[in-house]
Amino acid sequence: MVSGYMQIKKGHYYVVLSYYDNRGKRHVKYVATGLPEKGNKRKAEAELARIRNEFVPPQEVDELSSDMPFADYLLQWLDIVRVRVKPTTYGSYESMVKQTIEPYFRSKNITLQGLEARHIQQFYSEKLRKVTANSVIHYHAVIHQALKYAMKTDLVTQNVAMKVDRPKKNDFQPVFLDADEMQRLFEVVKGTRLELPVLVATFYGLRRGEVVGLKWDAIDFERGTLTVKRTVTSISVDGRTKIYEQESAKTKSSLRTLPLVGTFREYFSEVKAAQEVNKKVCGNCYNYKYDGYVFVDEMGELMNPNYLTNYFPEYIQKHGMKKMRFHDLRHSCASLLLANGVPLKQIQDWLGHSDFSTTANIYAHIDYTSKLSSAQAMEGGIHLPKAGNFTSKWDSVRTEAAE
Repeated sequence: MVSGYMQIKKGHYYVVLSYYDNRGKRHVKYVATGLPEKGNKRKAEAELARIRNEFVPPQEVDELSSDMPFADYLLQWLDIVRVRVKPTTYGSYESMVKQTIEPYFRSKNITLQGLEARHIQQFYSEKLRKVTANSVIHYHAVIHQALKYAMKTDLVTQNVAMKVDRPKKNDFQPVFLDADEMQRLFEVVKGTRLELPVLVATFYGLRRGEVVGLKWDAIDFERGTLTVKRTVTSISVDGRTKIYEQESAKTKSSLRTLPLVGTFREYFSEVKAAQEVNKKVCGNCYNYKYDGYVFVDEMGELMNPNYLTNYFPEYIQKHGMKKMRFHDLRHSCASLLLANGVPLKQIQDWLGHSDFSTTANIYAHIDYTSKLSSAQAMEGGIHLPKAGNFTSKWDSVRTEAAE
């Protein structure tokens, strides 16, 4: 049980948490809210409730040893790695370890030092009957990292995961919508919560987390620009689903400023005005925790990224559209840019890819414009003989061969 209260230090609110570890020892932890004392009591109370709800007391763990069960080692490795990786990365690690990897090796009763390459290979072979090769590749990455730490701390003499053959990565073919299909999609989502997220993802090629992470400070109505500078992700940690905001884009190249095209200025202006009305109508019931975000509902609740992942394909299929993911809107954006003669290098900048090879590997096969240019260059550089009388010539060749 975690208890807590607010305390004011140097004119700012702090949350003070009190908890006991698994050995019965009491601990006190101070958490800065960053909120000034004046005029922020309600927000500080909301922060107290949030921090208490999300706080997971760190537990004392037994000493690592080479003869401990590999399953136990994986769980303790999670606690170790938690402090040095991003919350999103840890959430992914935890999910794979606790749901899949640890239960499997628990049933095999294999120790850390007794783990062999064949054991891991058998694990991959069994899982490949149920999941994709890409999923097994992710399992491999986690096991490799866990054993790398064990080797670094002299618990094992080698990383046996390095001896295992990873499965070949699944070939992925994204779905592309042409201009007519896009217009049909816009009609399907018109007037729903999906409308503006779909338009933003289609025209700007934004990732799901970049769409949900849009704030009003990223939209400059005077200059007519939109800046991609933060992401919002839904992660599962300690059995709880949390919304994680990252005050940066996916990579340095993902941080980009793009012009407000078409009627986006009007779209965003209407949404902003509607939010102000909702605040007045809802009063104290409005959730100010996500104040400043573009994609919130009438009560101020932030749109969950999983809503776009799960509801979007379900909704559009019900209305006669082909099966596709929300992320395929990003691919469709690139496809339409290519179809209209935009060079791959410019598409890289528009989508925020970290290097040109990423853009080229995904979209080069649909860059038909460049192929036409190559064909025209070949035609201009080499004289192609005129066609004609091929049938008669082939008949004479066959006759000579028969003789």
